[in-house]
Amino acid sequence: MAGPLEDACRTVAEETFGAIAAALDDCDDETVNATPLPGTVNSVFALVTHLDGVIADWGGNLVAGEHLPRDRAAEFTATGTVAQARALLDRMRDRLPRYLDLALTEGIANPRGISSTRADAASSTPEFVVVHLLRELTQHTGHVQVCRDLVARR
Repeated sequence: MAGPLEDACRTVAEETFGAIAAALDDCDDETVNATPLPGTVNSVFALVTHLDGVIADWGGNLVAGEHLPRDRAAEFTATGTVAQARALLDRMRDRLPRYLDLALTEGIANPRGISSTRADAASSTPEFVVVHLLRELTQHTGHVQVCRDLVARR
């Protein structure tokens, strides 16, 4: 059964996913791949792809013990359509609540299953993973919103 911490995490995550969806509403297939400063800022699509990778790696591989492949470097150059970005968002919305629940009830399934750039990732506590996932999600959602504002000329 979900406790107050898990309920709060799910609420924050769903609000944040809603902000990503709203940003995607303002993009078309061109602007979702556009960067305001080529070579220095990620596109909306790349950021959504990166978030999907973060959730798959920290939640799927580390917490759930799954074997989800990740090419972190490729996430930042990924391109696609708004529909593809929405599919990634749907996948994140589906996966994250399960990973939060597993982290808070069962802990870490595979400490060595992560490909993070953090040196301390393998020794992360379940609580750290939950907070880290929410921090990454909210931080990069802010990046999505700023990029959207610049490329969609809002």
